[in-house]
Amino acid sequence: MIRILIADDHPIVRLGWGKIISKDAGIIVAGEAENAREVKDFLRQKGCDVVVLDISMPDMNGLELLEQLKREYPRLPVIILSMHPEEQYAMRAFKLGASGYITKQSAPEELVKAIKKVASGKKYVSQSFAENLLCSFEGKAAQPLHEKLSIREFQVMLMIASGGKPKEIAQHLCISVKTVNSYRARIFDKVRVRSTAELTRYALENNLLD
Repeated sequence: MIRILIADDHPIVRLGWGKIISKDAGIIVAGEAENAREVKDFLRQKGCDVVVLDISMPDMNGLELLEQLKREYPRLPVIILSMHPEEQYAMRAFKLGASGYITKQSAPEELVKAIKKVASGKKYVSQSFAENLLCSFEGKAAQPLHEKLSIREFQVMLMIASGGKPKEIAQHLCISVKTVNSYRARIFDKVRVRSTAELTRYALENNLLD
């Protein structure tokens, strides 16, 4: 029996996915969480075999939480569940240690298939993402500018584009304001923008913001 934790801040979404998943006799929903704190508490107290994690959590970006979970539980499979298309976040999620990436528009049976596959120690990649990945390797698909960013730069970019101030970002990431400003300068250079307004527009045009 595969025990899973569903982490999403919307109760109706958790209920819907839970019902779909529970129809499979080999999977049981061991718990639910609506924020990062609840995810961490559940894993420390009970644990599970697979985490299904929404990329948009209220108290922490899902990718940031993923990074933390993989440091503490390196062998725990995490499937990222997102409203964003694969080309926007999937590659970055896999780089951070995700075992799978599923869009909320996917067929229900795809999530069940992904859960079973990652529980066996394998990665789950959808056919469409695999095809896009192959095209990028062959040089047929241009990579967006934000793919040049490091994990931390990408994280800071999203916070800036969402209206975060340097002091707020520094406190959230436990770094100095000077470091935040250094990241900001590198981000502007790599994404080829000259202002926060342009960066926000870039993020919106590339569907990087909720």
